[in-house]
Parts: sequence; C-alpha cells; structure tokens
Amino acid sequence: MSSSIYENSRDVFLDTVNAKDYIQLDRVSFIYQSLTESIAKPLKMILLYGKPGTGKSMFLTKLHESLSASQKIYLYKTPILDESEFFKTLAQDLYGMKYDDELNFTQFMKVVENKELTEAITPLILLDEAQLYSTSLMEKIRLLSDTRKIKFLIALHKTEKEDLIAKEHFQTRIWESIRLDNASATELRLYIQKKLMKANCIDTAAMFSPKIINLIHELTDGNYRDTNKLLFTLFDIYVHYEQNNPLKIDKKEISKKIVEMAAMHTGLIDA
Repeated sequence: MSSSIYENSRDVFLDTVNAKDYIQLDRVSFIYQSLTESIAKPLKMILLYGKPGTGKSMFLTKLHESLSASQKIYLYKTPILDESEFFKTLAQDLYGMKYDDELNFTQFMKVVENKELTEAITPLILLDEAQLYSTSLMEKIRLLSDTRKIKFLIALHKTEKEDLIAKEHFQTRIWESIRLDNASATELRLYIQKKLMKANCIDTAAMFSPKIINLIHELTDGNYRDTNKLLFTLFDIYVHYEQNNPLKIDKKEISKKIVEMAAMHTGLIDA
C-alpha cells in the first residue's frame, strides 16, 4: 500500500459541502425523497432541522443541484442579515430587477404582488443557517410565503429558536417539518466505507473493524461533521507515520490508539 492511499483517504473527509460528496444511506435517501416530494406539493414553507453536523447543508446543496434544471431554485448558504440586502437579492434572483437604493419589505411585497406567476412551478428559496435570521425578518419571510408566489425551505439548527419558529410564527404555514438526526453505528459504518470506496480508497475502507466503528460512533455520537474531522485527522496521523515511521502502522486494521490520538487532536476527548 503506497503512502498516497492515506493522503487520498484523508482528503475524502475534508470539511466541505459538495453535492458530489452526497452519500446514499437508506434513512438519508428516505429523507431526501420526502424533501423532494414536499417541494412538489403546494406547500408554503418546509422546515428542515437538526443538530449541527447532521447534514442539512449537504441536503440543500444536493437539492439545489438536482432541481436547478427543472425550476427556479436559489440557495442562500450564508444568511443575508440586512433586510434591504435580502429583498434586493430576492428581487435580482427572482425577477432580474437590480436596486441600487434601499428596498424595504413593503416595496418588495408590491413587486411580488404585481408580478405575474409565469412559472409552472413556484420558485424555491433554500435558506441555510436560518436560525441566524432575526425574528422580524423571519416574520416577513412568512408573509412572503403567504403570497404563494415564493416557496421557502428553511434549514436551521435544533434550538429553542427552532421551536419558536415552528410553533409561534409558522405553525399554520409550515406544512412539512423534517428532522435530521445523527447516524447510528451501522449507518456510520456505511457512511465511512461508502465515502472511501467512492474515492477508490478500497484498502482503507476495509481497515475499519466493528470495534473501531463503535469507538468512532461513541466518540462522535454519530455526528457526520465530527466524524469527518476525526477521520481527516486520523488519516493525517497515518500519513505522518507512513513518511516517518512506517513500521508502526498496521495496514490491516485501523489502530485504536491512533483513533484516540485523533480524538484528542480534535477535542473529542480530553488530552
């Protein structure tokens, strides 16, 4: 096994959001199918929520890539916190209208109401990290959804604010609420192995024993983001040993000691 296999395996777990990195698991595929079906329904708003690192951004990125050929769909990865900038961005994306001056909600609502709905499918706005938007702006988004000329899919962390949004502001508007959870140990094994095999890192995919998978699951609680960070660091340690002391590497099975070293480096356990 050449040293490059560890480098390739390490890079598989870079903390990036790319639709090409989407890994199909049964529960993940079911949730994705539920999302696409919800989008096709005449719903005003859809809520996607879960703890940080459960894959919300990946879902939005995959949806954006999959649906962009068939409808108007826009992904706002970073919240636009200034209200005027938010409405100016919507005006530009949805209607090709550029505003140099301020654009407030009342002005934008007039634009929306005066525009003919020419699309067969309502334009879809994907809002990531929506817990960062102000309560005032979220209320205006709700009112925009009431026009049925714009549909919103809102992704946010499972927090008290999510409960506020779901129960107080949008309880009659959100017709679909989809929760993402951390992976089970079985799902985490499939996730790790599929990611590695997708990158043709078949040798390292075979190095994860059930005990090591259970240890990784115990350390990360099945959180995808924490798992990515842990395994990136783990394979970085393997790269170091391969280059400096290759005799310390067991090429047949991932070392528990190296998993624990990676966990200490990433703060998952105390040093």
